[in-house]
Amino acid sequence: MSTKRSAPRSQAGRRRPAARRPPSGQPHPRPPAAPASAARRSVEKRSAAPLLYLRQLPTWVPPVVLVVLLVTGLAVRGWAGAAALFVVAAFLGWLAYLSWPRLTAAGRFGRAAAIMCLLGVAALQATR
Repeated sequence: MSTKRSAPRSQAGRRRPAARRPPSGQPHPRPPAAPASAARRSVEKRSAAPLLYLRQLPTWVPPVVLVVLLVTGLAVRGWAGAAALFVVAAFLGWLAYLSWPRLTAAGRFGRAAAIMCLLGVAALQATR
């Protein structure tokens, strides 16, 4: 005896409608956004090479380096710890700036709060 139940007869022969997808190789359409400023275009253009470099690294390298810097910043007192935390905050700030137009209000708040917390802890470490 089978425990598998069959679908009701009225829906047995029906298939779900396929999701609308763009032809392969084309990106998904995005909602229209305000045109980027000259400063944003410049930062995005200058960020292309470092982002490509990060993309070519093994996927585990950037998170491990950030965790090492974060732990170092929290463990080492003085300017060395503050500098490590500042590097982490600068990296997160750079990524947040690049992704800012695509973020929701909650995403923007979360990124800004994380960066501010890191800078606050860095200031605390600098005074120790």
